[in-house]
Amino acid sequence: MKIHEFQAKEILKRYGVSVPVGFVTDKLSDVKKIHKKLPTEVCVVKAQIHAGGRGKGGGVKVAKNLQQAEKYAADILGMQLITHQTGPSGQKVRKILIEQGMNITKEYYLAMTLDRTAGKVTAICSTEGGMDIEEVAEAHPEKIVKTRIDVANGITGASLRKMTKALGFTDKAMVQKFHDFCRSLYQAYMEMDCSLVEINPLVTTKEGELFALDCKLTLDDNSLYRHPEAAALRDEHEEDPLELEAQKFGLNYIKLDGNVGCMVNGAGLAMGTMDIIKYCGGEPANFLDVGGGASAATVANAFSIITKDPNVKAILINIFGGIVRCDRVAQGVLDAMKIVPLKVPLVVRLSGTNAEEARRMLNDSGISIITATGIKDAAEKVVKAIRN
Repeated sequence: MKIHEFQAKEILKRYGVSVPVGFVTDKLSDVKKIHKKLPTEVCVVKAQIHAGGRGKGGGVKVAKNLQQAEKYAADILGMQLITHQTGPSGQKVRKILIEQGMNITKEYYLAMTLDRTAGKVTAICSTEGGMDIEEVAEAHPEKIVKTRIDVANGITGASLRKMTKALGFTDKAMVQKFHDFCRSLYQAYMEMDCSLVEINPLVTTKEGELFALDCKLTLDDNSLYRHPEAAALRDEHEEDPLELEAQKFGLNYIKLDGNVGCMVNGAGLAMGTMDIIKYCGGEPANFLDVGGGASAATVANAFSIITKDPNVKAILINIFGGIVRCDRVAQGVLDAMKIVPLKVPLVVRLSGTNAEEARRMLNDSGISIITATGIKDAAEKVVKAIRN
């Protein structure tokens, strides 16, 4: 679960991570009183959306005084902010964060995430802060240093020394502040069950301080039962409405940019189906796993969600009947058709338990359905249906 920058900073602050003084608002009338609370005349007005690249899109502005702060706040609040992570439609800015200015001397990058291959938490640091880490990795891979952290031992002195050397800290006081910063960050990462904590940039100031100037924090959805307070951090405005609807029905659905709607049972089969669609020249419109024990109602809900995506020009249903029976899937499709009339080609490939019975149900329904015998056959037919 993604959360906003201001929410991430509130969490990190509780763990002793240094963050700038700042306040969030959704009202322009609050800008003046917020500015009075800041320790500096210079401030930064920052759009709060779940996407990176806000500065390049015009969502982050440095104001020299109150008048500029009010102008930038008026420009940013309510704007449709477009970045490389929002897509062409952008995201509406409903909140802004106004923070104190900083006398920055140097910017760094610091993050912690899980390396699933190694089975360990990995700290990633670089002297190239303030840039997209992907750009740094491509242009200067030698400037990215990874440090594996064994959860049994925690963040050790050896790990801290490796990171300190990578970032070039030599001043004794700054080294100690950096070590304390890393320990606090690691504690927050572990105790909050994060999948990612990213500080970009981590900055040093002329006053000899260390701050998380910008940060991103992602919580592991599977751990939210341990953090009931985190439910209040969710901003449904930042999530795709179809994905939200799918969650209510217990469906694993992720919207994509293609035009072939997919309904599959099992995550592995779903990924394979998407791959074969791409191989045959098509573009998947979604990842949708109805699960191994899907009922007719589950399938009907899934079908309804797929057809609500205006980009979908054809639908491919690829079901292997192991735990779930194929006739249940067929009944779900027929139930959904009573609610949402089919306006695009439908290709169905059913295999496994009660597959023959399911095909008879569909053939006798009077609905125009393209049947397929194998996964590649199904992908070729759905791509051809769109082209025709």
